[in-house]
Amino acid sequence: MDVLRPTLIRIGERVYRKNVVQEQTYQHEEEDFCAVGPGDCSDDPCDAFVVEETEKGIQCRVEVPSPLYKYIIGKKGETKKRLETETRTSISIPKPGVEGEIVITGQHRSGVISARTRVDVLLDSFRKKQPFTHFLSFALNQPTIQEKFLQFKEEVLEKCSKDHGVSSSLFQNPAKLHLTLGTLVLLNEQEIQKACDLLQRCKEDFVDQIAGGKPLTVEVAGVEYMNDDPAMIDVLYAKVHMKDGSDRLQVIADQLVERFIASGLMLKEWDRVKLHATVMNTLFRKDPSAEERSNPVPGKSSFKERESFNGRNILKLFEDFYFGEVELDSVRLSQRFSSDASGYYATLGQLTFS
Repeated sequence: MDVLRPTLIRIGERVYRKNVVQEQTYQHEEEDFCAVGPGDCSDDPCDAFVVEETEKGIQCRVEVPSPLYKYIIGKKGETKKRLETETRTSISIPKPGVEGEIVITGQHRSGVISARTRVDVLLDSFRKKQPFTHFLSFALNQPTIQEKFLQFKEEVLEKCSKDHGVSSSLFQNPAKLHLTLGTLVLLNEQEIQKACDLLQRCKEDFVDQIAGGKPLTVEVAGVEYMNDDPAMIDVLYAKVHMKDGSDRLQVIADQLVERFIASGLMLKEWDRVKLHATVMNTLFRKDPSAEERSNPVPGKSSFKERESFNGRNILKLFEDFYFGEVELDSVRLSQRFSSDASGYYATLGQLTFS
C-alpha cells in the first residue's frame, strides 16, 4: 500500500485511515485503524466522542445491538483482551442477548478515545457482513396489479415453459409485489425505532412538498432483466414510471436513500435507486421467501447456486406487457421473511403521502 495514499474508510461523518500492521492476525480480530478527521488526532485527543469523568476513571459509552457483542469479545475473549491491553482500558459488555451499552473505562482520555474508535471500526466492518433484516418499499400488491401479474405468469408458462430454466417456481408471490428502495440491517428495537423516526422526518422535510399531499399515480409496464445475457437471466423485473411523465417518484426514492445513508442506517450501493418490481427470480427456485440484495453479503453469495433461465422468448413476447396503473400512497419499513394479514411483508413503520 502507498503510505502517502492510505485506504480511507468513512463511518458517518468521520474518516479513518487504515494502517498496515506487520504482525500475525487471527480470525474475528479487528484491524488496526487510526482515526483522522478535520484535524489529525495522532497527538491530541479527539473530541468526537462523549466522555465523562467518574470515580472509576474516564468513561465512554456506546450503544451496540446485542448480536454484535461477539465481535468485540472475539474467540475466547481474545479481541476484547487485545483492545484492553493496547489501549490500557477496561471494556464492560452486557451479557449475551441483553440490550445495553458497552462501557469503556480508563485512566487516560486518549486511551478511552482510541478504544472507542477501534470498537466503532470493528462493529462497522462486521455490520456490513450481516444479511439485511429490513427494507424500504412501495407495495405493488393491489388487486388489479396482482390479477395482471397472474395473467403474465400464466401466459409465460404457456408459451415459454420449454425454454431452459423456466418454471412456475421462479415467479414472485403476487401478494408481495413491491419496489425496493434500499436494504437495512436493524438489529434491535432501538434501531427499528430510529428508522421509523427518520421516515417521519423525511415526510416533513421533503416528501410532503414533492408529493403535494397526494398519492403518486404510476404505471407498471414492460419487463427488463438485470444481467448482460438474456439467455442467462437471474432476475426479471417489471418497469415502473410516473403516469404524468414526471420524475417525482425517482426524486423521492433517491432522497430517502440519501437520508438513510447519511444516518448510518443504510449502506450506499448505487448512485441512484433502480426502480423495479421483481417478477421472476432464480432465488425463488429454492426459497420462495428469498429476497434479492443488490449487493450480496461478502462470502455468502448465492449466485453460484443459482440456475439461470433463458429469457429471450419472454423478452420478445412480453417486452411491453401492461401490469396496470396504481396509486402509491406510502413508503413502508418492511421486515424481511414476514407476512401480514394481506400477505405482504409486515410493516413496522411507514411514511404516508396524504
